[in-house]
Amino acid sequence: MEPVQEVIRDAGLAGEAGPMIGAHAIALGVVLAVAFQRLAEQMIAARNTKMLLEHGWREEGARHYPLIVALHALWLIACAYAATVLSAIHWELLIAYGLLQIGRLWVILSLGPFWTTRILTHPEAPVLRRGIFRLVRHPNYVIVAAEIALLPLAFGAWEIALGFSVANGALLYHRIRVEEAALVGRPEVR
Repeated sequence: MEPVQEVIRDAGLAGEAGPMIGAHAIALGVVLAVAFQRLAEQMIAARNTKMLLEHGWREEGARHYPLIVALHALWLIACAYAATVLSAIHWELLIAYGLLQIGRLWVILSLGPFWTTRILTHPEAPVLRRGIFRLVRHPNYVIVAAEIALLPLAFGAWEIALGFSVANGALLYHRIRVEEAALVGRPEVR
């Protein structure tokens, strides 16, 4: 055996080439991308919230908002953990998660400067019923519920999917009630 081949063999590089990037790295990259997406959305939401509050809007349900932020932060941490211990990526679920991002973007674009992560209301402002809101009353909540289940399931972590789905469902039950109460009496615009 030639010296170069011995070095290659001894370094463990002989034989068939494996994947260049492992499943763990891909999964962690996805979680990191989701985290950056959420941070970018928070920046947009903060800008929109500031503008709306300056124009006389008021916030409803502020007390439960930190719980929602904590739930999503813990969910991302749990997904990062799941990414480090997964045995395989379920690509069809990861693709479904990716497709949900089209719906998320549709929500944001449908509401434009009125999109925030908080419940803001103004008694004279109409309730918008354009874009995806023509089809679904609370599309963002449907999308988020699906995301919370799909991402950990894509990493084989059904326990994380179930636990966070239940917690999210409880928070959304309360949040939707608060939001619906804030919308009472406002005219709808298509």
